[in-house]
Amino acid sequence: MFTRNFARTLRAGTALPALSLATSLFVVPAFAQDTAPTSTPPTTASTPSQSQAAPAADDAEIVVTGSLFATRVTTSPVTTVTAESLDQRGISTVQDGLQRLAANNGPTLTNSFSANGAFAGGASGISLRGLTTNSTLVLFDGLRAAYYPLADDATRNFVDLNTIPDDIVDRVEVLKDGASSSYGADAIAGVVNIITKRSFTGLSARAEAGVSQDGIAATQRFSVTAGTGDLDRDGFNAYISGFYYHADAVSTRDLRRPFNSDDQTAIGGPNNLINGDNFGTTAAGSNLYVAPGSGGRYQLLGSGCANGTLIQTTAAQQAASGLVPTSMCQQDMTNRYGVVAPEIDRFGFTAHVAKTFGESTEAYLELNFQQSRSQYSGLPSSIYANAPAGIYYPPYSTRGSGPSFAPGSGALTLPVYVCAARVNCTAANGTLNPNNPFAASGQTALLIGGMPNITRYDESRSRVYRAAAGINGSFGDDWNYKIDATAMHTDLRRTSDGYIYIQHLLDVIADGTYNFVNPSANSAAIQNYLAPTLNTDASSDLYQVQASVSKALFQLPGGPVQLAVGGSLFYEAVDSPSANSDINGPTQRYFTINAFGTEGHRTVTSAFGELSVPVFEFLELNASGRYDHYSTGQSNFSPKVGAKIKPFEMLTLRGNWSRGFRIPSFGEANALPTTGYVTNSAGLFNDAYLAQYGCSVATFSTACPQYLRTASYGQTTLASPDLKPEKSRSITLGAVFQPIRNVSLSVDYFNIKKTDAITSLSSGVALQAYYAGNPIPAGYTIIPDAADPAHPGALPRVAYVQSHYVNANTQKAEGIDFAANGRFRFGDVTWTSNLDATLMLELSTTLPDGTRQTYVDTLGNFNLTAGTGTFRWRGSWMNSFAIGNYSLTGTANYTSGYNLSAMDQGNAYEDCGLAPSPAYTGCRVKSYFTFDLNATAKIADKFTIYANVLNLFDRLPGVDPVTYGAYLYNPVQAGDNIYGRRFTVGAKLNF
Repeated sequence: MFTRNFARTLRAGTALPALSLATSLFVVPAFAQDTAPTSTPPTTASTPSQSQAAPAADDAEIVVTGSLFATRVTTSPVTTVTAESLDQRGISTVQDGLQRLAANNGPTLTNSFSANGAFAGGASGISLRGLTTNSTLVLFDGLRAAYYPLADDATRNFVDLNTIPDDIVDRVEVLKDGASSSYGADAIAGVVNIITKRSFTGLSARAEAGVSQDGIAATQRFSVTAGTGDLDRDGFNAYISGFYYHADAVSTRDLRRPFNSDDQTAIGGPNNLINGDNFGTTAAGSNLYVAPGSGGRYQLLGSGCANGTLIQTTAAQQAASGLVPTSMCQQDMTNRYGVVAPEIDRFGFTAHVAKTFGESTEAYLELNFQQSRSQYSGLPSSIYANAPAGIYYPPYSTRGSGPSFAPGSGALTLPVYVCAARVNCTAANGTLNPNNPFAASGQTALLIGGMPNITRYDESRSRVYRAAAGINGSFGDDWNYKIDATAMHTDLRRTSDGYIYIQHLLDVIADGTYNFVNPSANSAAIQNYLAPTLNTDASSDLYQVQASVSKALFQLPGGPVQLAVGGSLFYEAVDSPSANSDINGPTQRYFTINAFGTEGHRTVTSAFGELSVPVFEFLELNASGRYDHYSTGQSNFSPKVGAKIKPFEMLTLRGNWSRGFRIPSFGEANALPTTGYVTNSAGLFNDAYLAQYGCSVATFSTACPQYLRTASYGQTTLASPDLKPEKSRSITLGAVFQPIRNVSLSVDYFNIKKTDAITSLSSGVALQAYYAGNPIPAGYTIIPDAADPAHPGALPRVAYVQSHYVNANTQKAEGIDFAANGRFRFGDVTWTSNLDATLMLELSTTLPDGTRQTYVDTLGNFNLTAGTGTFRWRGSWMNSFAIGNYSLTGTANYTSGYNLSAMDQGNAYEDCGLAPSPAYTGCRVKSYFTFDLNATAKIADKFTIYANVLNLFDRLPGVDPVTYGAYLYNPVQAGDNIYGRRFTVGAKLNF
């Protein structure tokens, strides 16, 4: 399989990157990423600070993530990232550094995506191997952390990377291998272990500010850490640390064309400004329009144009649809309301105390508090007839003679009369409706559009409280022990403002208290009644105690046989009530607020062990295993075996076979029905169906009505408490070549197969069956939308596809990691270099019927990646040159392009099936290359200044008209480089 996939990769056009990276392995010697972090490779500490001991000798041994024993080269690949290495690259936060790892692929969750309607708004998660955020385990000092209370896509539990206390992080070790045998659930794709400083002495302070050359995306960072006592000499150390970080919000209008406008004509695309060509009941912009209830053309309600430019529609536009107004507001909704990234404020405090007892015992206590706030203003408030909030809300309702949603129109009906009673209003007990211009003639009015003066606002504020304590040492006949405990609690408050409460909307229409003709004339009280502020509180908890003992048993030719055993007990819980529950009925809720909610808790008892057998100096075997039992009834045993072979001094071969598991998330097992939204694509339809609307698949993006081509359908997934754990089988094979001192090259092949994968099933199968007039497959429920009033006889589009979570699929991830690290001296110049690259050979899903969907080099899997795709290549190459007190570092970053298709959306592999028609952007999104430059100068003994330029050549990403996590670009491929060239300056003070 590996040979076939690798050959296919070369044939698919990746031969040149493959050869370039392979060549780099031999022309760019550097330190191996698997060596001890204290050996000063470029991906670890550069020069020791006062918080660190001097670099250890090359034969020093350390304890690394994934093993209970001291070792220099593990049987699993481990990448180490430190705060110093991030400083070298000009990266401000650990979260941002982890997002840039080559092994982090498409399903990652970024801060920018969370400002575009993501369920887990305000958070960031990592996805190793493209297997999503729930298959990568994040640890703090080897202990579990509390989940973010909201789930990614309402299903995936993950740890928010924004909760990392940046300024006390010593290093982050990323284990790129299955590790359930050591850590239990969720470590299928790998482990991210955030390791904090063991001790700190002195005073360190930092101030930093950055901004793009266009004056956007400004950031500020301030921190101070102070400590006393030398732990090794005095037997005591204590330090405190505090930080503040701020990032400005970025609006879509701040970006350059074409990423800031609905007008895509400059790149050969359509003009999607709200105008007479696309006007409709769900595409009227942020102005209000009315039409006679008996039918007829819409007209602006009130005088003038509150938002946009008043234009006269053409005769052709009016002839195309009897609904198009003669005069209307032309609007660029993306430019006016779009959001790229939220405003972020973070601050936190840490206190750490460590003490040694005698010659072999050390204890510590650490307390952390951190608050993170993410906020942004979005689209105008909607008065649509559908409430996409997790359940199906009928497109109309009746309330006697009061207001209603007109059957089949998708529009609100304004009554002829209004009265205080709000029902059965007549001339005898009420007055003519002041908002209905047709009331005097006895006609109701249809109302569509968006509120011109109410904009949605969202804020997520999380507070994280964490305590950790531990003791380690030795006793008896060379027994070593380690006991750790942690408690972590997250409080999350979500604030939503500017969202229309459905019942209150019906109320103010029925009694006439809201002025729709001139919305700015309404009082603050009536505005707040129509769109009351919603605060929703959620929380998560994690409590864990873990203990292990180890001992060298006896000697073999290669060294001592070591045995370690241990146990763990932890409790985890999530309490995340729905922000928009329908428990009181379909009108007692808000328009458009996601209705995700879940509550659950479980206790997990575990036993684990590891055996290291150095048979000979050139052969070491390793075996580990862990048994986990959940109070919810699931149990699992996870074994792992590995070997290191050293045929000669310069070469180490390594390999592992393991089994792992992922426990069903609280969102999958306990959640309310949840709905995600995907924009319609031509590939879902067929010509026979589209002929009802006067268009075809070939003319979908130009001739089909707005009702079809820009609408989204809801994928509603129903919780399933009887789900089994997902199971995985992982194989890694690698080689580490160290030809000379301070030079290391490594290549690692990975192959992960996940069975019983929990899935909501692909909606494409059900959608295509519906539009083809075929029976709906078992396991799906199709809920049609309201009929299009312009095509009342046509089969309505799909509003929702419902299905349960099931253990059904098999997923496979396969690829190769490359690393080259080194450090050289040429006189007074020190050159360090680090290459980190990943080639994905396969990411695929096999469905229960045997159908195989493959996603590498496409936008799939939508269920995993939210349409951000699976990149074939991702990598970076850092080179740093230091002379005296000065250093200059350049980093090249590369992410490959992809085809605009996805097999889980009804496409064939790489058939361009998601591209607009005509495909004005072509069938591929081009690859993306950027270059960063960072300079540091130590201008005094204790004072250092630095400056960097990210995206030095000011390159913008390729146009992507499909990915829905951002507008016209891929937020994972582009990252912050969408802002163009960006500058940061800062200063550090150390005493």
